Amino acid sequence: MKIPSSIWTLLIGIALTLISLWYGQNHGLLTIAASEEAAEVDGLFNIMMTISTGIFLLVEGILIYCAWKYRRKAGDDTDGQPIEGNVPLEILWTVIPAIIVLGISVYSFDVYSSLSGVDTHSVQQAPIAQTSQSSVSGSAIAATLPDASQVKTANMDISIPLAQRKPADVIVNIMGLQYAWIFTYPKTGITAGELHLPVGKQVQVNMTASDVIHAFWVPEFRLKQDAIPGRESVFKFTPNKVGDYDLICAELCGPYHGAMRTKVVVETIEAFEKWQQEQLVASKENLNQALAINSRNGSSATFLNSHSKHMDIS
Repeated sequence: MKIPSSIWTLLIGIALTLISLWYGQNHGLLTIAASEEAAEVDGLFNIMMTISTGIFLLVEGILIYCAWKYRRKAGDDTDGQPIEGNVPLEILWTVIPAIIVLGISVYSFDVYSSLSGVDTHSVQQAPIAQTSQSSVSGSAIAATLPDASQVKTANMDISIPLAQRKPADVIVNIMGLQYAWIFTYPKTGITAGELHLPVGKQVQVNMTASDVIHAFWVPEFRLKQDAIPGRESVFKFTPNKVGDYDLICAELCGPYHGAMRTKVVVETIEAFEKWQQEQLVASKENLNQALAINSRNGSSATFLNSHSKHMDIS
């Protein structure tokens, strides 16, 4: 019994669809999801994997079939029949990819907008640090940076309902510079080189850079956002798994770009509050030590003059 080609086409289409749907949901290519927003990004990635798997199997299957079906047979030196084109087929394989690309683009933009939570058309100008090109110490570089706590928060999109525009539980101002991240918590005045966050609390990040473009990337959060000099990037997320995660600069920013990474510590609310208290106590102790040294060395002008050559100040 000869099975009609239309039945074969239907069976192959069903098989390709089932295989694509299964692999699109079970590829195992992503790291663990450690934020509530990760589900949206994973959903987008899974859809793209499903479509890509189906297209790959279809194209490769046709190529293999044609290579076998129309292979050169022994003793046959004639040319194949000329093909002058098929307009409906050409329209079909042009329109379908266009629809797929357009659909993924709209979906991607919707996911990105939901993560940023702000008006993507409004740009906030952040202060730019002007540093000397001469060789200076790390403390001198830090002295020339603008205070990250002074970076203004971008205006929320007025199209977002008022009920959804409640302030985040934790606000962190991030400054990227060659080759480190500086984190400032404006509510407490804490500044650190390691990002600590409470689990289950919404975090708003106001980020900029002091020199060149950097990129904030935490794979487990499914977040990647550029830090641009003179421009503030604002986004929100909610970490939902306790643990230590790598924050990686994903934009080539200089010869030591590979070393520009630090830790993101997601901890319980109690542990986060304890860490804040420890940072405040340590900051107060450092201030008391500085005042004590200053008093032993006379006036503030005298004290600073002895260190001006190290700070490239004339």
